[in-house]
Amino acid sequence: MSALTADRDWARLVHAWEETHPPEGCKVEIVDGVITVSLPPSWDNNVTASRLVRRLCFVIPEDWAIFQWQEAVVPGRKGLYMPDVMVVAQEHKPAPGDLFPASRAKFIAEITSPGYAHHDRVAKAHGYAHAGVPLYLLLDPCASDAPTATLYGDPEGGTYRVLEAVAYGGKITLPAPFDLAIDTAEFPVS
Repeated sequence: MSALTADRDWARLVHAWEETHPPEGCKVEIVDGVITVSLPPSWDNNVTASRLVRRLCFVIPEDWAIFQWQEAVVPGRKGLYMPDVMVVAQEHKPAPGDLFPASRAKFIAEITSPGYAHHDRVAKAHGYAHAGVPLYLLLDPCASDAPTATLYGDPEGGTYRVLEAVAYGGKITLPAPFDLAIDTAEFPVS
């Protein structure tokens, strides 16, 4: 497939995404070239995101911002994700009509939910690594053994290195520029 054909296919996929009108509160993403619609986040997922955002507010530079459900595109992985939490430098505001490139994020967190956990654990982890997002926090209350938090970093060749992993109840530390210990005992588990 030529680069021109791939670009045209990506453009068609993004157009279809833009024209999708999901039920209120649902999230529409492109994961590995497939448009997906997920249910609104659960109460527990919203509480987790809220608590994480609250902690991040105290440590990020004044000219950075925290977004929830802001698109983050990774065209090379046929991905257009809507992260649960994303930290960006405000200087990277996209032009009107442009989508936000995941490569400009400083930090992304995803919170798994039943039915979509595989996307967060595999496809999005590879997508964010491919884009070069420096830190990816996977909060996984749906893990089969026990709820876990895994911090990924040092993206290289589309793959992350695990920086730290803890069972819920433990603390996980975001390195500089965040320098933030997150107590996962604060996060609810259904």
